[in-house]
Amino acid sequence: MPKLRIMGRFPGDRRRSLARKSALAAALTASCATFLFASPASAEQVIQVPGFADFLAVDGDGVWVTNAGRVERWTRKGKKAEVAMGRPCGAMAILAGSLWVADCAQNALVRIDTATAEKTATIATGIANPKGELNIVAEAGSIWVASDQKGVVSRVDPASNQVTATVPVNAGTYYLASGFGSVWAVSSDGATIQRIDPATNSVVKTTALGKQPGFLAAGEGAVWVQEQGDGTVARVDPVSGEVTGRVKVGEVLQYGDIDTGGGVIWLRTTEGQTFVAIDPETLAIKARVGKVEGSGALRYTRKGLWTSAHDVHTLSWWPHPARLAK
Repeated sequence: MPKLRIMGRFPGDRRRSLARKSALAAALTASCATFLFASPASAEQVIQVPGFADFLAVDGDGVWVTNAGRVERWTRKGKKAEVAMGRPCGAMAILAGSLWVADCAQNALVRIDTATAEKTATIATGIANPKGELNIVAEAGSIWVASDQKGVVSRVDPASNQVTATVPVNAGTYYLASGFGSVWAVSSDGATIQRIDPATNSVVKTTALGKQPGFLAAGEGAVWVQEQGDGTVARVDPVSGEVTGRVKVGEVLQYGDIDTGGGVIWLRTTEGQTFVAIDPETLAIKARVGKVEGSGALRYTRKGLWTSAHDVHTLSWWPHPARLAK
């Protein structure tokens, strides 16, 4: 979008009519959210990350990033730690002073001390999707991982590093989110979202979704699911478990990522822009931000957004998300 000039000189006659000024003001007001996002594009801090920087987990002033044969901790000042792994895959979780990462080469869950950047356990849980599209999540004092393509989610106790429960779910369940006292499990093959109650280690609700659902996030009053094949994001009520609305973002939403925070749904896309901001109440798209950079991940913090772009080997920091979301 061309840069809008709120102050300063405009081409042509410098004396604008009152009607022209009123029209300009109305246009600026109508496009305020888009302007606020698009104008400060130069505020994006791009960090070169050799390899294949992909999934992210926020840790203090930085993020842990999956990469080729390793996970790394990066801040805005550079790389701070590196831990060798077979093939780290999927979104990670932080709990009990540890980073929990799926290793698709070892078919296991790996625990890494965030303070020392050392492995402290490898747990043979199994990994439901060896291709690497999956989530590790923390809920009810435990770590949860989709551990079998046939339909199993495993619960791991960080005190013992042992699997304490296995929950039968729909086949092809790879994607998890935690929130509202539940674990939410999405089967792309079955086009469903299931609510797991940690108190009983069982599925208590199953809801049909659109075509090829994938990554999801819980927050801002709902559970939000990418319906990749339809190009939509579905809003799921955390109490009823039913879909209460959808927003059309593009033709498809292949891969990418989703997060919530600051009164906004943040959607990492692979087509059209870097990410999209969605209003959770109205389901309006508040802004489309950045250039097309292929697939990657996204995580929200109150001070800024982190995005990754593995095809161009970068991390990006986008400051002041609260200001941009107005």
